[in-house]
Amino acid sequence: MGVFVFLPLVLPLSAWPVARLAETRLHPRTAARLLTAVAVVMAGCSTLCLALLMVVGTAQLPGNPLPDGWSDPQVRAAVPHDEVAGRAAIPALALVTAACARTLGRHRRVVRRARRALAGVPGPTVAVLPDSTPYAYALPGGRGRIVVTTALLAGLAPVERRALFAHERAHLSARHHRYLLAAHLAARANPFLRPLRTAVVYTAERWADEEAARVVGDRRAVARAIGKAALLSPGGPAPTLAALAATGPVPRRVAALLAPAPAVRTWPPAFTSVGLAAWAAAAGALVSAMSSANSAVTLFLVLHAATPL
Repeated sequence: MGVFVFLPLVLPLSAWPVARLAETRLHPRTAARLLTAVAVVMAGCSTLCLALLMVVGTAQLPGNPLPDGWSDPQVRAAVPHDEVAGRAAIPALALVTAACARTLGRHRRVVRRARRALAGVPGPTVAVLPDSTPYAYALPGGRGRIVVTTALLAGLAPVERRALFAHERAHLSARHHRYLLAAHLAARANPFLRPLRTAVVYTAERWADEEAARVVGDRRAVARAIGKAALLSPGGPAPTLAALAATGPVPRRVAALLAPAPAVRTWPPAFTSVGLAAWAAAAGALVSAMSSANSAVTLFLVLHAATPL
């Protein structure tokens, strides 16, 4: 395996320039899908890398339940600096597992509590709460449900209310909560992927903004609705998650809506800055996956040969 076993751990360092170019140059729908896929692949590969290192590190610990042959010099030679890397991977993988489990558990807990709280509220798809705190979010599950308070509706004009509902429906129809949850879990698995998480939050909101502008037919009305909602609701419902009520950088979203609509294309031209960024993201994810697969197969063969029959 050699030093290539460490590639999946460091390749996510390329996330910042890729995320920055993709979120500003690609259509929001394309950017959200691309960045989420790259984040999930890189997070999975880095976690697999830690698992491979942990196998080597655990095999050297006294009293471990693994076969004695797994601690042979041939196995240790498969990983550079096996003593340091193997032992460091054990607490690292434990932290990754705990962080991902906590994020996933908190997400499910908030969704479950929100559904229970709205069980008696009338309206199959829209729940209007008589609350003095202005906020709105899309609650996933089944056909989904839009939750909005009377305080927020009172501060919006009729066309801006249409924009608000179209925005939240776009979140539900495109299942943006899945993209956001996947990006959050990826960032928990590898902190170098945090720029991708931030970019996915922004592009998911921009995706919903563009869908709302298409439905309403007035980009300025959607921009006004977003600006007013942000001014009226400086904070969201508590507790909440980005997968339910993320707003992203509102000034950038408003500026994007006041500009012409982005071009819809599935993949950008290769000989442009954003095209190079997209290809770099895809190439980085591919190299990370190939490195992880090669390391996993190599270690499996080495451990199989070292395992007594």
